[in-house]
Amino acid sequence: MKQIHNFSAGPAILPQEVIQNCSDALHNFSGTNLSLIEVSHRSKEFVAVMDEAQSLVKKIMNIGEDYEVMYLQGGASSQFLMVAMNLLETKAAYLNTGTWSTKAIKEAKHFGQIDELASSADKNFNYIPKDYKIGSDYDYFHCTSNNTIFGTQLHTFPTSSVPVICDMSSDIFSRQIDFSSFDLIYAGAQKNMGPAGTTLVVVKKEILNSVSRYIPTMLDYNTHIDKGSMFNTPSVFAVYGCLQTLKWIDNQGLEQIENYNNQKADLLYSEIDQNDMFEGTTAREDRSKMNATFVLKDDSLNASFLDACSEAKISGIKGHRSVGGFRASMYNAMRLESVKVLVDVMKNFK
Repeated sequence: MKQIHNFSAGPAILPQEVIQNCSDALHNFSGTNLSLIEVSHRSKEFVAVMDEAQSLVKKIMNIGEDYEVMYLQGGASSQFLMVAMNLLETKAAYLNTGTWSTKAIKEAKHFGQIDELASSADKNFNYIPKDYKIGSDYDYFHCTSNNTIFGTQLHTFPTSSVPVICDMSSDIFSRQIDFSSFDLIYAGAQKNMGPAGTTLVVVKKEILNSVSRYIPTMLDYNTHIDKGSMFNTPSVFAVYGCLQTLKWIDNQGLEQIENYNNQKADLLYSEIDQNDMFEGTTAREDRSKMNATFVLKDDSLNASFLDACSEAKISGIKGHRSVGGFRASMYNAMRLESVKVLVDVMKNFK
């Protein structure tokens, strides 16, 4: 079977060895002769999976015991609500760089005052705002590290005297970052960390228990910390898939992963810039290494280009309706060879 070059924005491409390990576990999980999806989540075999999946996050992030790692359900979208419910007492600061931060702001406004420190909505989110300051009187500052729809990414993070919260759903573990500079990180697994169905939350314990409101049991971070992400039945398959991906990441190291991701992004952006049929849609200094967005200058040729991509076994290249054109998502597991195939199609199309 000919290889498909999968540029889908998510659920996204996974390493082949991760898919194989998950497939094997569906037939015989950890020598039990039972499928992964039919064993008790409280069995010693799955408890070991959860424990290792939590400890590997701390190892890769190089963070200490003052952080807790949770695997929750409801996607990153549920965290728009949970972050504010658990941390917002009076007011918080948000950086608005796209669809997901806009939705996070909408949810947070139900729990207190939200100050939108800066926004790139004026130019359809095609850049990252930089001229803003974070006051010391906020409960926290929230940002989104990578914007899958608009193709922008924070390449540096602001200095803050208040807790920093970051939605890293689409670029987590794609580069070297000082993770200890964040107080809470959340990420839906399906972009860069595993199959859909679970959401990673990493929180510094000292910022919890800071609000006076009643927090419903299932929405309280303390509930899931106290029960080791086992308060209710976790998404066992998704957590197992995350563990396999984390092992793959740990074996390579973030430095090597970042270098490889840079190679892929540099190759594609170089073609976008030098091919006079195409143009990028974002400010060059803010381009995402994960999601490259671009258009044909003559959009009447869009269908023909998509046909050429399909002929080359390229999948998931069509852009989001908010931007149009095309989007190439190049997550960790994307091979450089697949990006070369896309670049060749662009050259031949010209």
